[in-house]
Amino acid sequence: MMTATSLGQIATTSRTTHVLEILKVAILNGQLAPGQALVESELAGRLGVSKTPVREALKTLEGTGLVVIRPYTGATVRAFSDDDAVAIYDMRLLLEPEAVRRSVAAGADLEAAAGALRRARDADDGSERSIANRDFHRALYEHCGNPLLLQTLDGLRDQIALISAGSWARSASWQNEADEHDRILATAREGDAEATARLVEAHIGGFARRHIGHESAGHEPAGHQPGGHEHGEVIR
Repeated sequence: MMTATSLGQIATTSRTTHVLEILKVAILNGQLAPGQALVESELAGRLGVSKTPVREALKTLEGTGLVVIRPYTGATVRAFSDDDAVAIYDMRLLLEPEAVRRSVAAGADLEAAAGALRRARDADDGSERSIANRDFHRALYEHCGNPLLLQTLDGLRDQIALISAGSWARSASWQNEADEHDRILATAREGDAEATARLVEAHIGGFARRHIGHESAGHEPAGHQPGGHEHGEVIR
């Protein structure tokens, strides 16, 4: 039997999830800029909730690497240094192509990846497109067969998105990235795991070299340009 306490907990959880999604999209869209202070009382007032769901959402965002919380100074949007960005993309280059290779070799169902590409093409704003692009990459590697590898890559997703969003704001060309995604998916559908992994490595590595100076990144395909995402409006 549901008690008043348990119903209150469910309501708080629902509000926290709602606040979490709003804050995440605002950070990834650049509306909440790197280094910006995240004051619980101000955010609660703007979002029409108490401070509790805001506090819980900020803790979750700290765990994903999007927010930094320091004693006495509070929370801020994480600002990545060049060294941070290089380290994160280095990890991605080491892990994601291999995870994709294993997933394609295992005969993974690629309909989720195809659906994500359609959503990215039809997106009305940068936030929708960003989420669809991240879903595309995950759909390619999620059947790699190694739960720890999957967990590690999932843990990098939001940090990668935040780094990419800042880069794309300076050099927006998401259409070219979408074309690369098409080539990657077509190769995966042919069942060529090795070639798909090479394309993923080139796709990630080319972006890393141009935007964060990662000289050890993978091979860059001719004509490749980084993808771009428009800024969306979330918190008013």
